[in-house]
Amino acid sequence: MKQQLAEGIQQISTELQHSISVLDNESYCLLGKLEGIKEKFINIESVAASFYLNCYLAAFTDKYAELSLCVQRLSDRRHGALIVVERRDVLDSFIQKGTDIGANLTPALLEAIFYPGNPLHDGAVLIRSNQIISAANVLPLTATVISGKKLGTRHRAALGLTERSDALVLIVSEETGRVSFALNGKLYPIITTASL
Repeated sequence: MKQQLAEGIQQISTELQHSISVLDNESYCLLGKLEGIKEKFINIESVAASFYLNCYLAAFTDKYAELSLCVQRLSDRRHGALIVVERRDVLDSFIQKGTDIGANLTPALLEAIFYPGNPLHDGAVLIRSNQIISAANVLPLTATVISGKKLGTRHRAALGLTERSDALVLIVSEETGRVSFALNGKLYPIITTASL
């Protein structure tokens, strides 16, 4: 993934340099080229987010590969999900606790919790190390308005919690299947097969 990231950045850099060199040519319109470069930036951001997500998760759960697999499956099925990974900050004072689970983190259990119609699927799951601590948790919503983006409740909750703590929150959109994660009050898209 690092190699893909490096190649993508190099390609964008080359295209930007070319765009600068033809800027004085009034018969050449850069708008189409800039649109293509913008799309490549968005793709590179997704690749970078996917790479760094695993780095961020690996330090706080040994089950990061299983968690990535689970999120991929939820995305493929368009099952909405909100998964909070506790890092250094203890999150008990930031969330409204739902139902105690106290079980080992497994993709099958997470997929069952977020199965549509399950009474626990609307809230957030709290993961601490390799354990699912609780489900159906309520998170604080962000008050921040992001111009040009309409955010659903899951995304606003993820941002709200990450503005107040160092938690990492994974979000799967029920409408689109797109996956993103929130960290430090910012959202980052992740590449999945549903987003390709």
